[in-house]
Amino acid sequence: MPGKQPILVLGAGELGMAILRSLARRVSQRSDMYLTVLLRPSTIASNDPAKQRDLAELRSLGVKLLAGDLVENSAAELANLFKDYHTVIGCTGFVTGRRVLLKQAQAVLEAGVQRFIPWQFGVDYDVIGRGSAQDLFDEQLDVRDLLRSQDRTEWIIVSTGMFTSFLFEPSFGVVDLANNTVHALGSWETAVTVTTPADIGELTAEILFTEPRIANQVVYTAGDTISYRRLADIVDSVLDRKVRRVEWTVPLLKDELTQDPDNNLKKYRVVFAEGRGVSWEKGQTFNAQRGIQVQDVEQWVRANLSAPKAHPIAAVASAS
Repeated sequence: MPGKQPILVLGAGELGMAILRSLARRVSQRSDMYLTVLLRPSTIASNDPAKQRDLAELRSLGVKLLAGDLVENSAAELANLFKDYHTVIGCTGFVTGRRVLLKQAQAVLEAGVQRFIPWQFGVDYDVIGRGSAQDLFDEQLDVRDLLRSQDRTEWIIVSTGMFTSFLFEPSFGVVDLANNTVHALGSWETAVTVTTPADIGELTAEILFTEPRIANQVVYTAGDTISYRRLADIVDSVLDRKVRRVEWTVPLLKDELTQDPDNNLKKYRVVFAEGRGVSWEKGQTFNAQRGIQVQDVEQWVRANLSAPKAHPIAAVASAS
């Protein structure tokens, strides 16, 4: 496409930073592009050391800062912020609250943005369908319906599965190292697809720059597609221990959710236990077909958990 092609990334959390790093390397080699990140005004002005480190890194990468609030700003106000950008990439996850992801998509279309990668870095919402245990997922289908209903803005959905680190998040309860236990969601043969944020960042940039251009389709990635039995085997082998293995069946998890219906983690457990739309063959993914090396679960465990006395990590990741 002729002319400037500025890219706007919405948010600079764990995934946003990974995508910005990967994009910055490519954009720096292009005279027709520049890279901007949308951050809350309070973030840009923050004295928090962690935020200051991120801001310093972004500036060192040549990333411009744009002040805006995805929650507080209206769709029209966001459209006014988005209108100068060729491509918008959503990296905020569900933490922004209900209907915010749909508002972002509406603003993108109103602004006439040419390419859009929405926050859909997660499971296959089309396969899961409406009315799942995780009611947040219905909004993702609303976003897909909206994008598919028009032909002015090209879109790409990147389905990545769960963040790899979330399998080991203590609150999620699948790998509970403190209690030397691995829980299987659904059954030991139920599978889950996972990808690390660093790999998602690299693959998203690769997908965006691929020629011929990818447009109006779902692209799948996978660092690994793994059964809970294989996961327990890896924990045993790599960390040199023998974990207790406990199966959390779908009826058990549904009963727990009934007792605590507003618990988001319990909603996620039911969806992943049901096993529909949460895994796909690694060989059919973008990274496998392109021969792009990614980190699998065993490699992640070796890199992030020390043996023989492993400690739980304080991962902050999205299961979606």
